[in-house]
Amino acid sequence: MAKQTNIRLDDDVRAAAEDRAKRRGLSLQGYVADLIEADVNQSRAAFMAGAASFLAAYTDVFDAEVGEDRYPGLAGTTPAKTAPRNAA
Repeated sequence: MAKQTNIRLDDDVRAAAEDRAKRRGLSLQGYVADLIEADVNQSRAAFMAGAASFLAAYTDVFDAEVGEDRYPGLAGTTPAKTAPRNAA
């Protein structure tokens, strides 16, 4: 559900924003909403890329600590190692 948010803009900034919105065929509200959404999505994508890079760099450390697949059957994981049943 969309929520309404009010913002205050200087007259010059508002005029420039209205002009840019008009050139894009958007209302001022649509233009501002698009800007905020793009910024949020860019930040989210940058965070996820950083997290993926971090995990890739420390895969060996995580594997050494965890030692096995703690989520068997989850897509993208390797099968857990099990000891033979007759091992004693």
